[in-house]
Amino acid sequence: MAPAESKLLLTDRAISSSNHVPSNYIRPVGDRPNLLDVESSTSIPLIDLHGLLGPARSDVIKEIGSACRTDGFFMVKNHGIPEEVVREMLRVAREFFHLPEAERLKCYSDDPSRTTRLSTSFNVRTEKVSNWRDFLRLHCYPLEDFIREWPCNPPDFKQVVGEYSKHARALAVRLLEGISESLGLERDHMVKAMGKQAQHMAINYYPPCPQPELTYGLPGHKDPNAITVLLPDSVSGLQVLRSQKWVAVEPVPNALIINMGDQIQASNMDMNSLHQTFVPFCNESNTNKAFLSVFPQVLSNDRYKSVLHRVIVNNKSERISVPTFYCPSPDAVIEPAEALVDDDHPLGYRSFTYGEYYEKISNEKEVMP
Repeated sequence: MAPAESKLLLTDRAISSSNHVPSNYIRPVGDRPNLLDVESSTSIPLIDLHGLLGPARSDVIKEIGSACRTDGFFMVKNHGIPEEVVREMLRVAREFFHLPEAERLKCYSDDPSRTTRLSTSFNVRTEKVSNWRDFLRLHCYPLEDFIREWPCNPPDFKQVVGEYSKHARALAVRLLEGISESLGLERDHMVKAMGKQAQHMAINYYPPCPQPELTYGLPGHKDPNAITVLLPDSVSGLQVLRSQKWVAVEPVPNALIINMGDQIQASNMDMNSLHQTFVPFCNESNTNKAFLSVFPQVLSNDRYKSVLHRVIVNNKSERISVPTFYCPSPDAVIEPAEALVDDDHPLGYRSFTYGEYYEKISNEKEVMP
């Protein structure tokens, strides 16, 4: 058996590792998760989407608007994705990461430009400290353009993940419509503003960690897209920053977690100035990831904010999560809606294309995969 140090994936290193975290995963003392200083008595709003289809729609829209203003994160139930589709997605995700090493490595790449790739941490080419995570990255829309690249094992992977990705896209569109209405805009405003649109998925695998107080699954970051639909398993790990305190988001059966990307805050600043706007919230290790999330924040002219979140690990259980990132097309022009600019809410951002924005962040040393 090859030594653990020569393994490409954390999953395979962790199996053969000792009871200590390898040195390349250990965060500097000032950048470690303080696992004892986390609030667990409160959580994020849970919104029942069933009412979106009937006379209670306006009430649900108000709940969505309130959650976007105050939290930037919320959970949804009765979201329209069948329970069987959700169960199968989690099953096939777990089965993939339990495949033999040689089978999994058929998908491995350290090239962030690949549209289908298995990798580990964030960006293994550039980062100084690794994160306790392996991931499979998939482009999902248009589905027919990418599904042939996806893994062939487990045998039903393409069918199960393809079905889930279609449902996740439909939910993202419904939520963007609700967010538009909550801002007093036309229902289709945000969806139209995204242009042709894109959809990516990350299947995250967090093995048990012998010393979770020394490292992160994912350090504090925001997402580089419009909206993220997160499917968690039953293991806790996600935390969000609220009033400068980390709050644990405990999984709720049959509920999904939604967070605003930065694309919903654009400044009449240049891109470097916009970058500096986000930098103060993070230390060097996650500077780029703080810049990553702009669409609801921009289009809402700062009425809605994206929120820092992180993933911590544990020493007992593996954890699976499946975020779906719904994104503007590269040529989509991101700018505040005209109806949201007035004397009380002056223009907060200059317009820019999503491609311009993403090229800027891609030139930084770490980019969220």
